[in-house]
Amino acid sequence: MHRRFIVPLILGALFTPPLPAQESIKKKDDVEQSVDRALAFLASMQEKDGSWHAMAQPSPAITSLCVMAFLSAGHVPGEGPYQANVEKGVRWVLKQQQPNGLIQGGFGLEMYHHGICTLMLAEVIGMTDPALATELKPKLEKAVALILQSQKNSTGVHRGGWRYRPDSPDADISVTGWQLLALRAARNVGCDVPAERIDAAVEFLLRCRDPRTGGFCYTPGGRVTSACTGTCILGLELCGKDRHHSREALQAGSYLLKNPLKWGDEHFSYTVYYNSQAMFQLGHNYWSFFRPQLHKVLLDNQQRNGGWLSPDGVGPTYTTAMAVLALTVEYRFLPIYQRHEDQP
Repeated sequence: MHRRFIVPLILGALFTPPLPAQESIKKKDDVEQSVDRALAFLASMQEKDGSWHAMAQPSPAITSLCVMAFLSAGHVPGEGPYQANVEKGVRWVLKQQQPNGLIQGGFGLEMYHHGICTLMLAEVIGMTDPALATELKPKLEKAVALILQSQKNSTGVHRGGWRYRPDSPDADISVTGWQLLALRAARNVGCDVPAERIDAAVEFLLRCRDPRTGGFCYTPGGRVTSACTGTCILGLELCGKDRHHSREALQAGSYLLKNPLKWGDEHFSYTVYYNSQAMFQLGHNYWSFFRPQLHKVLLDNQQRNGGWLSPDGVGPTYTTAMAVLALTVEYRFLPIYQRHEDQP
C-alpha cells in the first residue's frame, strides 16, 4: 500500500464503526476493482526473468508498459504487494540497453521500444527511493542522449520528429509521441533536455494537424486518426504553458468527442491510452464527457481473468497494461501525466 494512504486509513479506523466484510469490499468502486483484477492478471503473466511478452517474444516496450501500469496504481519498487514484479521488470529492461544507450527491441521498431522504456525509467526515478534513483539516472541519461541524437534535424516536413530506427530519414506521430513524453519526463527528473528540442518536436506535431477537422495525422498530409489526435493533444498539453489549452489542442479534443471510443477500433489500445491522458489534461467538459465512455468501453470488455483480449493482435498483456494506464489517469501517481490543480 502506498505510504500516503496509511495515516488516513488509521484515522478512519479510529472514528468509523467496523463494517461487515461484504460492505467493506463495496467501498471500492468498479474502476478500482477492475484495476486490482487487471494488475493481478499482469503479475501472473510476468516471466521469471522479469520480462513480459508480446506475440510470444520478450518485449522491452511491453515490459515497460506493464511496469508503468503498476506504478500508475501506486505500486513502486520496495513497497507494496507488487514491489518484486516492478523491480524485476525494471532490471530486465536495463539489461537490454546497448553501449550506445539504445534500449534494444524488435528489429525495425527500435525507437518504439526505446521511447517507451526511457519514459518508464524516468517515471521510476521520479517515484522511487533515492538509492535506486541514483543507480538508474546514468542509464536514463544515456537513453536520453540517444533520443536527442536521433531527432530529425533536416529542413523538411519531418524536422523535429522521430521514426522507427535511430537513422530513419523520416518521422511519424506515433514514434514521435513516445520520444516527446520520454524527454519531458526525463527533464522533470533533472536530465539535460534543451528547450529548443522540445519546441522542434512540437512544431512537427503541428505540421501533422488537419485544419479542416482539427484532428491530427500519422504523418504530415496523411489521414486523421483518433490515436494520433490524442497523442498530439497530450504532447501539446505537456510541453509548456504557452501550449496549454491552445486552440489546436481544444479543437482536437472536440474531434475526439465527435468520434467516441469503440471496442475494436483501429489501434484500440494505443488510442485508449493516449486519448484518456489527453482528455484528462484538457479537463472540464472534455473529461466529463469522455470519462464515462472510457469506463464503459473498458469495464464492459474486461475478461473474468482480469485481462483484456487484444483487438490489436499484440496480445492481452499489452492491451491490459494500456487499459490500466487509461483507467488510473485520475490517480495522478505517474509524474508525467499530473496536471495543474486549478483544473476540475
